[in-house]
Amino acid sequence: MNMVEPRHFKNLRGTLTLDAPLARHTTWRAGGHADAVYVPADRDDLAQFLRDLPVFEAVTVLGLGSNVLVRDGGIRGVVILMHDPGAALAVANGLLYADAGVASPKLARFAALHGCVGAEFLAGIPGTIGGALAMNAGCYGGETWNHVAKVEVLCRDGTFHVRTPADYRTGYRSVRRADGAAPTGIFTAAWFRFPAGDGTAARARIRELLAKRIATQPLSQPNAGSVFRNPEGDHAARLIEACGLKGYTIGTAQVSTKHANFIVNPGRDARAADIEALIAHVRATVRERTGVDLEPEVKIIGEARA
Repeated sequence: MNMVEPRHFKNLRGTLTLDAPLARHTTWRAGGHADAVYVPADRDDLAQFLRDLPVFEAVTVLGLGSNVLVRDGGIRGVVILMHDPGAALAVANGLLYADAGVASPKLARFAALHGCVGAEFLAGIPGTIGGALAMNAGCYGGETWNHVAKVEVLCRDGTFHVRTPADYRTGYRSVRRADGAAPTGIFTAAWFRFPAGDGTAARARIRELLAKRIATQPLSQPNAGSVFRNPEGDHAARLIEACGLKGYTIGTAQVSTKHANFIVNPGRDARAADIEALIAHVRATVRERTGVDLEPEVKIIGEARA
């Protein structure tokens, strides 16, 4: 029995939707339904929701829905949508504060406007700060956790905790607890340390990176960002293109003809199963022909359609 019902919650200020389609909440525009989707009004509302939610109900968190593939059978339990266009940004005690729902490019611009440098790479990350924290997102030579001073985490029991980088073990597109276990809780905010510098130059660098992204990535077609991690000393796109896979299709999912490490959904009608099959085909082909086993960067979640 689905226990994610409105009657189980008290004084909710957010929006709870049952049997909610998730394709509209993912940048691939593919995938099934969630048992329930909750859009919190703010951090305190989210904490109350978690306290009221039965402890056995599964919780999945999405930001802008990039870097994730939701299978066609959807997600059991509740999906919490964290992207918030009105989320807070601030400067305090020499640090930049950002709510987890802030889009990463917005923090890049905010940092530059406040005379900070080093945040420009965030302009190229098509997700939220919460998502960037969860996977140590990076591009153009920058990585999120290189600049984190501390984070706020909301635990499943509805309590908030402040943690530092010493509490985590971070690496290339990887964030674990210091003991190596999977992280617990939801990132709700972070404080970043970016050095003071030439804000005008930082803004120019952001414009340069965005122009490069537009020129080299298939941004006009639904995609989830880079599909595979770059192997050490090489690029996944180069390997995929060398195997003749640019433009390869399964169903209506396609390896981008513009950037081989992107899989696109040009007609917005691809099944998640076709995207997943295409990921598997590309990986198997590159492994067979080059000996390199590409590791997916995108997270595949949910259930296959029966």
